[in-house]
Amino acid sequence: METQGETQGETQGRRVPAMPLAARFTGCLLGAALGDAVGELAFTCRGREPLEARATEAELLRYTDDTAMALVLAAHLLERGEVDTEALGAAFHRAYAEEPWRGYGPGPPCLFRLVEERGLPYEEAARTLYGGRGSLGNGAAMRVAPVGLLGHRWPAGRLYEAAAASARATHTHPVGVDGAAVQARAVARACTLDPGAPFEPLAFVDELLRFARTEELRVKLATLHALLEHRAGPSEAGALLGQGVAVHESLPFALYCFLVHPRASRECLLCAVLHGGDRDTLGAMAGALSGAYLGEAGLPGEWLARLEGLERLRALGAALARLASGAPLH
Repeated sequence: METQGETQGETQGRRVPAMPLAARFTGCLLGAALGDAVGELAFTCRGREPLEARATEAELLRYTDDTAMALVLAAHLLERGEVDTEALGAAFHRAYAEEPWRGYGPGPPCLFRLVEERGLPYEEAARTLYGGRGSLGNGAAMRVAPVGLLGHRWPAGRLYEAAAASARATHTHPVGVDGAAVQARAVARACTLDPGAPFEPLAFVDELLRFARTEELRVKLATLHALLEHRAGPSEAGALLGQGVAVHESLPFALYCFLVHPRASRECLLCAVLHGGDRDTLGAMAGALSGAYLGEAGLPGEWLARLEGLERLRALGAALARLASGAPLH
């Protein structure tokens, strides 16, 4: 079991840095929620200076469905230690019924109606969406960070299957599932890297390329690799990678924002939310990676102080860290 000041162990032959695991886990959940909340502001406050001022002056930075669903997934993992797709779907359903105003896209309400009206299992109902193809949106990737955290030491296959099981409660299209798994892998990798050591963005992307299973994600990850090689700016990256709601047209840009600003969480978040597209989800995905890499102390403190659910997110992060390290939860 990890103790403060010791390393977290070995991951694929690499020594894991001495930052306490809880700092990584809380940083990840808080970074995702912060990116979500600031990204939501960016829909109406689109310039850098006004957005920074609004985030700093806001009485409360309120999160959206991105964080609401991540909270459900974190609690589910703490209760069960693994993903049960149907139980997770039911938990998402309850959370939606309690707070339908969180900004959910069209998929979840339709899915939950199918379950209520036709008595379908959640995964089966999810398969009926979008003409029977299932969703390839970024909804499963935006919430998957808790799986990446808990599974940061797991073999690649186990992590993929856990992320896929969490996705299939609402997203069954292979691309939607693959996007969630790739984001989980990115979170897992980010929380094993030492911020004081040289950072290798191309190696990070190469690992994700080997992990991805769909051609759509592989093509976009290969494009991301090329963009990083020639130091492309965010406008070019956004145009080539996409910033929409499809996961293969949003996750790669969120990765770009983290990989060009690995040691500057504010810049990472602003890059993700200020260039158009699905701003809150781009912010949530990029923020999860930044927080997992830098820990809570690396996030903008003046924004964190205003974040809705701050103490709950901290508590869930700490509990997930205890579970991941084998320590008692209570």
